[in-house]
Amino acid sequence: MHDMASHAAHPSLPPPSGEQSAALQHRQWNSARLLSRGLAAIERFLASSRTERSPWLAVAFGTGIVTWFALPTWWHWAAALSTMLALCAVIALLISRRSEVPYIRQTLLFGVLVIAAGGLTVWVRSELVGAQPIDRPLVGTFAGQVIAIEYQPALARSRLVLATREPVSGRAIRVRINVDLVEADALPEPGSVVRIRARLMPPAPPMLPGSYDFARTAWFSGLAATGSALDPPEIISGPTSHRSLANLRAWLSATALDRLPDSRGGVAAALLTGDRGGISEVDAQAMRDAGLAHLLSISGLHVSAVIAAAYLIALRVFALWPWLALRTRLPVVAAAAGAGVGIGYTLLTGSEVPTVRSCIAALLVLAAVALGREALSLRMLAVAALAVMALWPEAVMGPSFQMSFAAVLAIIALSNSEPVKRWFAPREEGWTARGLRHLAMLLLTGIVIELALMPIGFYHFHRAGVYGALANVVAIPLTTIVVMPALALAVAFDTIGAGAPFWWLAGAALDLLLAIAHWVSSRPGSVTVLPVMGGGSFLLFVGGGLWLALTSGHTRLVGLVPAVIGVVSLMMLRPPDILVSGDGHHVGVVEEGENRLLVLRDGKSSYASDNLREIAGMVGATSALAEWPGAQCSEDFCALVIERGKEPYRKRWNVLIARSRQIAPERALAAACALSDIVIADRRLPSSCKPRWLKADRRLLDQTGGITINLTAATIDTVAEGQGQHGWWRTVQPFQPRPPVSTATSTPPS
Repeated sequence: MHDMASHAAHPSLPPPSGEQSAALQHRQWNSARLLSRGLAAIERFLASSRTERSPWLAVAFGTGIVTWFALPTWWHWAAALSTMLALCAVIALLISRRSEVPYIRQTLLFGVLVIAAGGLTVWVRSELVGAQPIDRPLVGTFAGQVIAIEYQPALARSRLVLATREPVSGRAIRVRINVDLVEADALPEPGSVVRIRARLMPPAPPMLPGSYDFARTAWFSGLAATGSALDPPEIISGPTSHRSLANLRAWLSATALDRLPDSRGGVAAALLTGDRGGISEVDAQAMRDAGLAHLLSISGLHVSAVIAAAYLIALRVFALWPWLALRTRLPVVAAAAGAGVGIGYTLLTGSEVPTVRSCIAALLVLAAVALGREALSLRMLAVAALAVMALWPEAVMGPSFQMSFAAVLAIIALSNSEPVKRWFAPREEGWTARGLRHLAMLLLTGIVIELALMPIGFYHFHRAGVYGALANVVAIPLTTIVVMPALALAVAFDTIGAGAPFWWLAGAALDLLLAIAHWVSSRPGSVTVLPVMGGGSFLLFVGGGLWLALTSGHTRLVGLVPAVIGVVSLMMLRPPDILVSGDGHHVGVVEEGENRLLVLRDGKSSYASDNLREIAGMVGATSALAEWPGAQCSEDFCALVIERGKEPYRKRWNVLIARSRQIAPERALAAACALSDIVIADRRLPSSCKPRWLKADRRLLDQTGGITINLTAATIDTVAEGQGQHGWWRTVQPFQPRPPVSTATSTPPS
C-alpha cells in the first residue's frame, strides 16, 4: 500500500511489480530503506554545511592521543589500532560502491585513520623518549654533566638537570636536583661537569585522584629521578663549548632582578627570558586567582606581540629604502624579519613547548599574511595544532595546550559569528562611538575566553577566577603596549648606560599590574573552587565547545546541550568524605555542613595540604583532626564516627586512623579493627586487623596509590584507576573494593 501511495504521489515512477510489492513488505527491505534515508540525511547535512573539515582532522588526531592515554595496557592499544584499521576496511567495502554518499565515506575513512594515527604517534613517542624511573630512593654522590639550570631566587634555590648514571646498574639517566642558593657559593654553567651529593627519589605520582601527575610529565621529559642536594655542587670542569645564548639568557634574568627588586624583577625576567623563579608565591597566586597567570608564561600573547612589533617596524623601515621597496614585496620581507625575531625570542626564552607551539602558530600566521591569505582562521589553527601534536603528542593532556588553543579557538569562533560581523560592519560614526564599540568587543572577547577556559581550570586546578575578563581588559594592553616595549628599550639602552628611565617605566607598569592582580583576587567571590571534576563532565564541556566553535549555522547550538549537562554535573559535585595520600601519611576528612577540612598532620607539608584542599574543593586553613570534638585521639591512633546520608538512610561509619608507627599490641589492634568500618595506616598492618569494609594500609596503598572515599555512595576512587600499565606507573595487581557490610552499629573503637 505504501508503495502504491508513493507511485500515486510520483506518477513518473514505474509502478512496482507484484514481486517487488511483496518483497518490499519484508522487514529487511524496509530496514535497508530506513538506513538509506538516514545516510541520505547525513549526507545532505555534510554537503550543505559550511563547516571547514580540516579542524575536525585535528580533533580526530587529538582523540587518538587521548584514547591512548585512557587505555590501560599495550594489548588494549594494539587492539584499538587493529579495530580502527578493520573498521576502515569495512567502511570501504560497505560504502565504497555507494557513489551517492561521498561525504560520509570521506568523513568515516579519514576520521578513523587520523584517530589511529594520533594513537600510534603518542605510542611511538612514549617508547622513544620515556625514561624508566629509578626503583627506589637513592642517597649518594653523582657525577655528570649539567644540561640545564632553572633559577628560582624567590625560593632561594636553583634546579640543575644533570646527565649521570644510576649507581648500581650503570644506566644513563637524567635527574633534576634542587640546590640551596644559601649554601652554594657558585653555580655551574650548562655544559659543566660536576660532582654532587644528593638524595634522589622516583618522580612522584599523583598524591590523590585528580592531582597533578608529575610522574607522567617526567616520563616524557626524560627525567628518571628528582631530589635535593645534600652538599654544594663541586665543579670538576667547565663547559666544553661556549654557550652564548644561555649566557645571554642568564645575563638578562640577572639584570632584570637587579634593576627591579622583588617580584617586579621576577615578572620582568619571565617576560624577557621565560624564567619565573624570581616571582614570589604570594604574587604568583594572586596572578592565578585574577586570571592573569597566562602573562607569566611565554605563550601566544608574548610571541605574537614580539613578532607583530618586529613585522610592523620592519615594514616601516624597509619602506624607507626605495631600492628594496621597488624590487620586492615588502610584506614578504617584513614577514621574514618577524619570523627571525620570533624564532630568536623562542630560543632565548628556553624553547619550552608552549613557546614553540606559539611560535609555530605565529609563523603560520605570518606565512598567511605574506601570501595574502586570511591571517587568523580555523584552518591555520588546525595546522598549528597538528604540528604541535605530531611533535609533542603528550602536550594534549596538559592545561597549557588546552588553554592556549581553547582561547584562540574562542576568539576565531567569536569573530566569525554573524552578530560580530554585523557589529563591525562599516558605518558612519565618530571616533568615540567606534572606540566604545571596540572596547565592548574587547570585554565580550574576554568573557568568552573566560567561559572557554573555566572548565579547563576546574579540571586541572580545581579553581578558577571569576573576574579574569575584567582584569585582562587592562592587564593585556598594559603588558603588550607598555611593559614589554619598556623592557626591550631598557635592555637596548643599557648597552650605552641610558636604560634607567625605561627601567623606571617598566617597574611602574609592573607595580600597577601586580596591584591589579592583588585587588581583583581579593574581591569577594573572585575565586571559585570545586572538588575534583570527573573525566566525563570534562569531555561534555570539550565536546560541546568544539561543536559550538567548529560548526556553523543553527546546528552549532546543539553544542549547548552537552555544555548545559556539564554545568549541571558541576553543580552536583560533592567533595569526597575521606582523602588518603599514596603513602598513607596524610589523611583529610571533610566535615559535613561546615566547609572545613580536618587533617591528620598539619603544618609540615604545604604541598600535601594544598593537594588535600584542592581535591576537597576547600579554601582557607585546615584544622587538626585531633582537635575535632568528634574524634578521640591518642598518640598512636585517632578513632572517629562519621555520619553521612539522609534520613532514613543515614549511616554511621567508624574510622580508625594510625598517627604513629609504634607497634600496637596485636590483640588490642585486632579488636579495634573489628569494631571499625575503615582502618587507615601508613604502615603494613597485621592480617589479624580485619575491619568491616576497608583496610587502607601500606600494602593496599602500594597497589592503589592515593584514594578518595565517598561514604554516601560507598565508593572508592584510586590513582591507579587512571594510570593503567603505562611506563610511568608501577605495574601492580588492580584493587577491587568489596561492598561494605552493614554499618548500623555506632560503637566506636577504643
